[in-house]
Amino acid sequence: MKICKFGGSSLANSCQIKKIIDIVSSDPMRKIVVVSAPGKRSDDDIKVTDLLIECAELALLNEDYDVVLNDIVDRFAEIEKGLGVTEAISEDIRADLVSRLLADKSHKGKFMDSMMAAGEDCNAKVIAAGMRVKGIDAVYVNPKDAGMILSDEFGNAQLLDESYEQLAKLKDIKEIVVFPGFFGYTKAGEIATFPRGGSDITGAILSAAVKADEYENFTDVDSVVVVDPRIVPEAIPVYEMTYREMRELSYTGFNVLHDEAIIPAVRASIPIHIRNTNSPNSKGTKILPERIAEHGKVAAISSADGFCTIYFSKYLMNREIGFGRKVLQILEDEALSFEHIPSGIDNMSIILREDDLDDSLASKVMSRIKNELGVDSIYLERGLSVIMIVGEGMRFTVGLSALASKAFADAGINVEMINQGSSEISIMYGVKSDDRIKAVKSLYKTFFGDK
Repeated sequence: MKICKFGGSSLANSCQIKKIIDIVSSDPMRKIVVVSAPGKRSDDDIKVTDLLIECAELALLNEDYDVVLNDIVDRFAEIEKGLGVTEAISEDIRADLVSRLLADKSHKGKFMDSMMAAGEDCNAKVIAAGMRVKGIDAVYVNPKDAGMILSDEFGNAQLLDESYEQLAKLKDIKEIVVFPGFFGYTKAGEIATFPRGGSDITGAILSAAVKADEYENFTDVDSVVVVDPRIVPEAIPVYEMTYREMRELSYTGFNVLHDEAIIPAVRASIPIHIRNTNSPNSKGTKILPERIAEHGKVAAISSADGFCTIYFSKYLMNREIGFGRKVLQILEDEALSFEHIPSGIDNMSIILREDDLDDSLASKVMSRIKNELGVDSIYLERGLSVIMIVGEGMRFTVGLSALASKAFADAGINVEMINQGSSEISIMYGVKSDDRIKAVKSLYKTFFGDK
């Protein structure tokens, strides 16, 4: 059995949906289809999820949302017509959306989750009907009926492990199952969503639940490439990666697959196959539990802006028992999660996401570190980018860091921070945000330029 998930770009209009119907019907192993909400039909279009958010926000402000509501319904009606569906699904969609909009708004998180989940839910119903028009036995399955039970962390919900036993029963359904991604239900019966991009998570969860042979994640690229193609348009493809490699890369900007989506697949050892809806015969990229990696070879390079560092020093810090625990306690007290903490014998840096640390909170944290830990100096540096060099073949490789350092030097870039993972399959560098693009280009030339 294969689970196949289709993203918003694959479902933007009826022409795209016809492609996915052909893809599903071409392989009898494709038994469960996870769908996102319709994405953009063109560069200047708006995703249905964004329209739903706009509509919900207007409702929360008690402002007129009819124009946006009509736009949403019209999008589904257009898809319905293009697929030749004669069922009046768009009328049911309007009634469903109105019901959600008129629901209790006292808890903003619950209300927003209910509205945002409507995109996937409505799309699954339309697509199942479109498949039936093509003579395919297909059935829409609601996550609540299937047993997709989530925590009540609205907007950031997690699957409850007890769900797996119920979800496993999906494999016994004879028809093609069309399942909406992105959301489930709390034990109280309320809609809750995964983090945005969570349809990937839904697909991985269902793959693990039914013990699928493969989880196919269809998107709009032929394969993963070794570096962001917006930075290096000629970047070469990579056809196989391990879970660990993709997880490391997803952390810093590899947006082909939602990083949390890997976790259920890892636990169940299910291969993930990234494929192109518009070119289904392309090789794609497989993400595997293990792969044969050539010694000394880098698999890919990723990068991301939006980091900052709190740097502080204290003479004989290394001899002070409990110093690190006290630093972590301050972060916990202020509800901050850190990304990395590289340190020396007399100094330490705390790498955080800039969005988590506004000026007021930064001042408070730094004041606490200075006063409670008695550091000699402390300062905050914003505008930091993180670059990851990742590869199973990097383990025990002599001289790889020297190659990377030369690439930075050739580009005239000062490295602010270096951190190597204990697994030795990744090295992380911190550079000024203004230097990120030229740093990635130089690293690509060093490690892949001869391809």
